[in-house]
Amino acid sequence: MIVGPTASGKSEVAMGVARLIGGAEIVTLDSMQVYRGMDIGTATPTPAEQSEVPHHLIDLVDPSEEFAVAELQDRAHAVIDEIRDRGAVPVLVGGTGLYVRAVIDDLRIPGRYPEVRAELETGPDTAALHRRLVDLDPVAAGRMEPTNRRRIVRALEVTIGSGEPFSSYGPGLGHYAVTPFVQVGLCWDRGQLDERIAARYERQLADGFLDEVRSLAERPISRTASQALGYKELLRHVQGEMTLDEALDLAVVRTRRFARRQERWFRRDPRVHWLDAPATPADALSVWKRAAGALPTQPRSG
Repeated sequence: MIVGPTASGKSEVAMGVARLIGGAEIVTLDSMQVYRGMDIGTATPTPAEQSEVPHHLIDLVDPSEEFAVAELQDRAHAVIDEIRDRGAVPVLVGGTGLYVRAVIDDLRIPGRYPEVRAELETGPDTAALHRRLVDLDPVAAGRMEPTNRRRIVRALEVTIGSGEPFSSYGPGLGHYAVTPFVQVGLCWDRGQLDERIAARYERQLADGFLDEVRSLAERPISRTASQALGYKELLRHVQGEMTLDEALDLAVVRTRRFARRQERWFRRDPRVHWLDAPATPADALSVWKRAAGALPTQPRSG
């Protein structure tokens, strides 16, 4: 499992590892590469790369559709089993932390209850919502800051909607159990990563990113897809809300902030083996070979 922040070179390392192994197939755990027609801005592997090494879990749904982490989890487990049944090696790659945890830890994913959530969102007082959670599920309330509105609302949504405490779905994301996957993280100097993010946007614009966004603007697009980094800002430009330079500058700033959050997420996981970038595929493969012998050989399939 290759992890790390956006623009850290995860896909390139995964491709290199697959080439070195031979008979490997890549499984992508990315919340935006699941959308068809959003290839340039999400850095989806090119047709040539997909032809050289089989890729899975990309271009699954139209941008008008919402795509839940539970569905990705089910598909990933099925694909990993199929790859192993063929005698091949699954090489996972992704920067969407929750997707990664859902697959490698086989998380029990609670359902969605939009009507409950809509009612909860009308309450402006986050502290009051947290007090309500303390009454309904004190274990879950104790796992989160009383100011973290997003997590509090989600916990209440599940507790009220399902009739089961949110905490009953597992020990929480702060628990890191033994997993059969070896995680290799790519760590860049922050200044270098900032430069890579800006440079990637320049390349994407040269490759037709703006035309891709114009095409999306002519079709229905889900809330999730419309919030994708780069797309959100360029959609505002296409809609006449800002200049292209303003949209690009905003996209770069937001993407750099997002990269910081990704790094913090993966840094919390003590199971990640970190490599200082630029790391080679041989470096990642060496980590995998050293660590794999001490781990279970088969993932749990939900």
